[in-house]
Amino acid sequence: MIIGETGRLRIRAWKNSDRDLFFEINSDPKVMAFFPFRRSRAEADALFDRVGRGIAETGLGFFAVALKADDQPIGFCGLALTDLEPHFPNGTVEIGWRLAARYWGQGYITEAASDLLRYGFEEKGLDEVVSFAVAANTRSTAVMQRLGMHRDASRDFDHPRVPADQPALVRHVLYAISAEEWRARRASAK
Repeated sequence: MIIGETGRLRIRAWKNSDRDLFFEINSDPKVMAFFPFRRSRAEADALFDRVGRGIAETGLGFFAVALKADDQPIGFCGLALTDLEPHFPNGTVEIGWRLAARYWGQGYITEAASDLLRYGFEEKGLDEVVSFAVAANTRSTAVMQRLGMHRDASRDFDHPRVPADQPALVRHVLYAISAEEWRARRASAK
């Protein structure tokens, strides 16, 4: 299943042959610097299987991002239902990503995420998309800003799944974009 294509990228369902890349990005200390843990191979494989099932059930999830030229996976980007009540009501959709470090700095995530916002607002009829990260994760918050998302400090939160012994990773900042804001931004870009 292909969700979208851009000039350089294909956003698609995961293939079994993508497991090595999925493990790489979930175990790399550089990629996971703002997460409380790295995943072992068994943990990454279990998450890989859960992500695939979620996509099949809802049409939302974290999709593989592959180079269009050779279909080589480089990371993931997706729209997923959050499960962080009471911080977000049921039905809230987040956009998130991870990219193998060797592909950083080339605009791939902004390109993929832009197309996924289109997918979310045009094809899935979403009203709003949020994204969140540790405030010090300036690479991710810069992507959020490039996507036209705005910081909503009133919705910042302490992530309930971050252990208390990692206080620098607990507080998360929230960015959001509404369908109306996204449409206005697209119209002004034309």
